[in-house]
This record gives sequence, structure tokens and C-alpha cells, in this order.
Amino acid sequence: MILHRRHGTWVIVASFMLAYALTALPLPEWAELWRPAWGALVLMYWCMAVPQRVGVAIGFFAGLGLDVLQGTLLGQHALSMCLVAFVAHKLHLQVRVLPLWQQGVGVFLLVLAYQGVIVWITGMQGLMVQGAAMWTTPLVSMLLWPWIFVVLRDMRRRYSVS
Repeated sequence: MILHRRHGTWVIVASFMLAYALTALPLPEWAELWRPAWGALVLMYWCMAVPQRVGVAIGFFAGLGLDVLQGTLLGQHALSMCLVAFVAHKLHLQVRVLPLWQQGVGVFLLVLAYQGVIVWITGMQGLMVQGAAMWTTPLVSMLLWPWIFVVLRDMRRRYSVS
């Protein structure tokens, strides 16, 4: 039996910590609508790059971390991140071969579903929902995807994350 040593766990954890820091970064009120879904983008990348290590369970715990960070209903982001992780994990072989701009369209749709779950749960709580954020967050996330993909891919290659 050959034992494969897993390398680069710290790179995956550090990328999620950076996503949390960017999520918690205070922005002016006008720019708050344009904040991308950093956690979902990082989760999507790792689910596609190393699906044997990052999946729905990691998405659940990453979402719980976002719930605690943002002070939202416990499980709100966890459910959304599980959805993102499940779809990214299921389609990772098909999405990997697409050009980055087509991957960006998929990212738009996944982040739209992510936002939809969050808006649905927030609405069920009886809280006001900003309708513009439903569309601006997926749009900005889609536009940032090529850069996030390239940076995380280079980190994965440099530190031999497997």
C-alpha cells in the first residue's frame, strides 16, 4: 500500500483566512453592494482543484465560519456554501476544461444561487433585503474569477498542494 502524503493544507487554510479577512474588511456604504463572495470563490476553486480534499464538509465549516464572522443566523452561509461546494464538486471535471471566461459564467450562476439562498433565509427572518446585492455580488465575483483562479492556481503549484 502506497501512502500519499498530503501537502499544502496550510495553503488551503490560509486562502480561506484571507477570504474571511476580505469579507470582514470595512467598506464605505456605497461599496458594500460591490463586495464579491470571497468565501464562495475560494471554495469553488479548491473544490475544482483538489476535489478529493475539499468538498461539502469543508464548505459547511467554511460557511459556519462566515456565519460567525458576519453575525448572521447560524447555518445561513453554511447551507449556501454546501450548495456551492456540491455543485462545484459534481461538475469539476467539466468546468476545469473550459476557458476562464466560460468558468466565469458558471461562477456567476453559482454565486447567484449562493446569494439566492442567503436572501431567501434573510427574507424568512422578516429582515429587509437589498435587492441590488443579489445581482452585484455575482457580477463582481464573475469579473474577479480569472484573477482569483490564476493566483490560487499559482499558489497550489508553488507549494505542491495535492
